[in-house]
Amino acid sequence: MISKVESLVNDFEIGKLTRRQLVVSLAALAAGTIVSAPVRADDAGPQSFPSVSLNHVTLRVPDLQKTSRFYQEFFQMPLRQHSPTVHILGVGSSFFGLEQGNSSEPGRLDHYDFGIASFNADQIRAALRKRNLEIQDERASESFKFRDPDGFTVQVNGPDYVGHVS
Repeated sequence: MISKVESLVNDFEIGKLTRRQLVVSLAALAAGTIVSAPVRADDAGPQSFPSVSLNHVTLRVPDLQKTSRFYQEFFQMPLRQHSPTVHILGVGSSFFGLEQGNSSEPGRLDHYDFGIASFNADQIRAALRKRNLEIQDERASESFKFRDPDGFTVQVNGPDYVGHVS
């Protein structure tokens, strides 16, 4: 057991395991329930999808108008698109999204979006399925969201995606 712990710690120290993978693996080892080895960065397989931009970040806020005004005035972000529930503010070639949330709850991160080189929704969804990750839209071809291993909502699309209001 000690050699397994040392191996896991060593893999973490050289970047083959994330902190989360290390902790889960150690907990499973201590409980005697390791069924399979953790997924390591070098075991991810040949299929990857290069991110070429952080396309946007979207917040869900309690007062859309107030928050949007702040970012427009303080950071000089122009309002590029809007609807009653969504504002898309310009940030260079990227954008900053604001969505109306529940007025009784504090603001929170809704999702972040990566522009992917040679974006192909079907190929990316197939790779996510192999990792058993939750995909939120099985049909969209331009852009879709999924949950990463830590539960964060991630959106992916081509690098020129400009957003849509609803």
